[in-house]
Amino acid sequence: MSVSDPAVAPPWPLAASRRAGVRVRRQAGAWLLPVADLVVLVVLISVTGTTWLLGAGYAVAALAVLAAQGQHRLRICLRVGDQLPQLAVAAGVPAAALTPWLPGTALLVLVSAGFGGLLLARGALYAALRAAYRRGALVEPTLLVGSGPLAAEIAAMLAEHPEFGLRPRGFLDDRPSSAAPLLGAPADLADVVAAHGITRVLVCPGEAGDAELVTALRHSRPLKADVCLVPRLHELGMALPRGSLDEIWGVPLIPLRRFGHSRAGAAAKRAFDLVLGSLLLLALGPLLVVLAAAVAVANRGGALFRQVRVTGRGRHSEVLKLRTVRGEHGQPWAVTPDQCSALGRWLRTTHLDELPQLVNVLRGEMSLVGPRPERPYYAVRFGHEIPRYADRHRMPGGMTGWAQVQGLHGDTSIPDRARFDNQYIENWTPWWDAVIVARTAAIVLGAAARAVLRAPGDRHRRPAPSRLVPEPVRENSVGG
Repeated sequence: MSVSDPAVAPPWPLAASRRAGVRVRRQAGAWLLPVADLVVLVVLISVTGTTWLLGAGYAVAALAVLAAQGQHRLRICLRVGDQLPQLAVAAGVPAAALTPWLPGTALLVLVSAGFGGLLLARGALYAALRAAYRRGALVEPTLLVGSGPLAAEIAAMLAEHPEFGLRPRGFLDDRPSSAAPLLGAPADLADVVAAHGITRVLVCPGEAGDAELVTALRHSRPLKADVCLVPRLHELGMALPRGSLDEIWGVPLIPLRRFGHSRAGAAAKRAFDLVLGSLLLLALGPLLVVLAAAVAVANRGGALFRQVRVTGRGRHSEVLKLRTVRGEHGQPWAVTPDQCSALGRWLRTTHLDELPQLVNVLRGEMSLVGPRPERPYYAVRFGHEIPRYADRHRMPGGMTGWAQVQGLHGDTSIPDRARFDNQYIENWTPWWDAVIVARTAAIVLGAAARAVLRAPGDRHRRPAPSRLVPEPVRENSVGG
């Protein structure tokens, strides 16, 4: 069965009377659940007799917990039973902070009312939405990405079950050599979503084309559409909370994360950089001044070294470091130990030569945590030679990163670095940034202790060259 068969994949044009409903839901989807939850919680404040100050604090905290759990995403499968644990946590956790101000009975009443109210409100809302979908109201234009039997099966399910509210507009063919895809190829994803007003994207991987599909999904985010992935072996149970999954008629869906690729995520990351970067600069400022003075005396010149690096997609910034090299050696792939002063070797070993980059962070040119910035020439070269290396430029470059704390620096595998950087970008959270900063601090302190205790005869010994980096992207010395 071919997905281009009109019997399986018709264009499903929406009637003019339905398009207004689509626009309403497209705009309402982002705030429908938060507003419903807020209304219920506000009503409960007055019913339970809780003071407005404590009640408002409880409501805001409960909404924040729901948002952190991803429970304000309007699901395809509107089944409130899957969300019971998340609703219980949202009702109970904020109440713990109110223990000093509310007696035990009042606290129990508030938690019970909060959980019951959220449960009933969502159950009623979901029932109303399902009824509207069956009547053809509030439906969403949907795009299926895939070319195999699974995509055709999903299309048939949507046609047979209008209660999901999804109306497929067509397919993107993920076969690299397809002769006639219905709407385009994976590379056209962002354009097709915009041109057809798509609000839901269901990715059904076929037998080929995964590399192109991953790149297309990465480069088109954040889409103005909800994107879900159908697992290849969807018949097997997954170790994921049911509240984090979605479903279409017994077929599980995994929603792709959006927070890390959204404006809210970018704002949270920038706030983290400003707060922690300022604190670090204040705490380490005296040390930086002492080190800069020592470098200036040792090198009989400027203390800072400036080098242009790629710090984001299409962005080059002048990155600051303490000077560690004696004289001028051009800009090779890396600096050898014999080109450094004794102080310079110690600074590079302990990574303290990178402290001036805190200024880059506060300027917004870099982040505290992110992919390691590379020089433009090598960034272009690696982008051509290493699959998905360029994807790491989706996030601002960082002083430290997930790859660096794994030991992937110096003469180590560039493909491995790209893999860890992209893993970090896909799964970023503020908490992960805090963990990486803490691990980096431990690594720097450990390196400083080893540098002090190391025997003098070992200080000029170069590490043995690694064979993890493919020859086309290797040079004669360690990388930065």
